[in-house]
Amino acid sequence: QVQLVESGGGLVQVGGSLRLSCAASGRTFNTYAIGWFRQAPGKEREFVAAITWSGDRILYADSVKGRFTISRDSAMNTVYLQMNSLKSEDTADYYCASQRLIVLGSWYPRTSDKYDAWGQGTQVTVSS
Repeated sequence: QVQLVESGGGLVQVGGSLRLSCAASGRTFNTYAIGWFRQAPGKEREFVAAITWSGDRILYADSVKGRFTISRDSAMNTVYLQMNSLKSEDTADYYCASQRLIVLGSWYPRTSDKYDAWGQGTQVTVSS
């Protein structure tokens, strides 16, 4: 089992930046990809970004493309989400999740139920 711990959330003004971290431990050798999701109050959880552990595949939601950057430090078993030009609609609880290799050559970054382990979340509040 993989354990994930998010950090880096907080309160920031519109237009500001935050960097979220997702530290993985445990059976990380089974990890194929890490995804970030978010859930705002009263809304469904939505995909934000994902990266394969090798770093060769990256995907962003249209709503964050050009503003957010996902990256990973394999040596540190950590995935980062750099969030710039934050908007009030980015306010949410942010979660990272790990996905094992399901089908060789394929991944399912947007599909939350394809992820095996989830962190506890970190809150991001963007104030205007």
